[in-house]
Amino acid sequence: MSRTPRPGPERAWEERVQRAAHPLVYPLLSRLGRPVQRIPRVGVVVTDAALLRSVLLDTTSFTKTGPGSPADLWTPVLGPSVLLNMEGADHLALRRRLAPLFAPAYVDELTRQTIGPATARLTERLVAGEAVDLVAEVREAAGQVISRLVGLEREGDGDGVPGGEELFARVSAVTGFVRLSRPRFTPAQVRHAREVLDDLTRHARAAYRDADPGPTAGTGPSADTRPSADTVPAADTVPARMRELGLSEDEAMGAVGAFVLTGTETLVSYLPRMLAILADTGWLERLAHDRSLLGPAIAEGLRVTTPSPVMLRSVAADARVGRVAVRAGDRLVLATFLANRRAGTGAALPFDPEANPAADLKQLWFGAGAHFCLGAPLAMAQIGLVLNAVLDAEARAPLAVAARRAQRGTLIPGYSRLVLRARQ
Repeated sequence: MSRTPRPGPERAWEERVQRAAHPLVYPLLSRLGRPVQRIPRVGVVVTDAALLRSVLLDTTSFTKTGPGSPADLWTPVLGPSVLLNMEGADHLALRRRLAPLFAPAYVDELTRQTIGPATARLTERLVAGEAVDLVAEVREAAGQVISRLVGLEREGDGDGVPGGEELFARVSAVTGFVRLSRPRFTPAQVRHAREVLDDLTRHARAAYRDADPGPTAGTGPSADTRPSADTVPAADTVPARMRELGLSEDEAMGAVGAFVLTGTETLVSYLPRMLAILADTGWLERLAHDRSLLGPAIAEGLRVTTPSPVMLRSVAADARVGRVAVRAGDRLVLATFLANRRAGTGAALPFDPEANPAADLKQLWFGAGAHFCLGAPLAMAQIGLVLNAVLDAEARAPLAVAARRAQRGTLIPGYSRLVLRARQ
């Protein structure tokens, strides 16, 4: 067994990844030393984990539906009923109705059925010495899983369904419009984003129309009704559930768009970065032979990378965040990537599954409270399957990073290419 690895070049590469994505904003936010600070044209920036969590839990004072909030950004593109731009009773009702589609047993089986054979082949390809671009692999896997869940892919009808690379490119074409200094899309950007999403949701519309709306709108299966983990029916999709709830077809397509946007880029960001960190620190070898710290390693990877680096809120009523007074209408920029990286210490902590500072953050990278990421179990199912496939290969044929390149000009920091292959 190898010795406990020391921190190495992973810090430099993570810095490259962040700066490539946001060459101006990342250095600006990274220099912030105060827990809360008002920055012109950006908003009130929160970098402390405890304060950030308190904002997320206070949905009375801080909302997703006011000026400068996610609703200001996404409602013109996706419509008003897509969870990420909702609050209150309507948000809770929709979340409860969709929750069974994200139950751990259900998404574990959906993920296994959808990409299980591909991950098994990934192991064999790596063991055979093939050079594998993990970014391309994860794009394809994430695209297949989210397409199955939201009805982009229909059983027996693959015509016109985008592959992982194409889906990722279309999603990036929309999210690439987002800027911290710009609280909403321009009219031209809204039109383009709608065109992209309308084209993507053609098959999802069929899933909505094929669904049984039930005897009365809004009286579909309760949140306690869990889909069987033994089989994942193609008709059991986000559009079908939203029709059962009584939402219109256009509202359902907005939700599909939201899940596609949030369910692909974040995973494509995290998994290659996580595998690069494991390889750079020596933890890939260690975990391949002893997976007792796999859970903490995954959490530490999420803490260090934070695939959703920033969350937005609007101040609904005059309040205080730490020592800073905020007024109704102020925009809060919750710098989760800094809060997680510092983990309450005021300084960036290295990747360390043994000390596991991630444990104290209570999965802050997925949010907190009523808006804790509904898709977290789906993300974890995909992470576990892909990561274990690579670890299985490492146990049989030690791997190394053969090439990598940071993705430039993207909303979610990540690699555009990360090649693994067996050491020569």
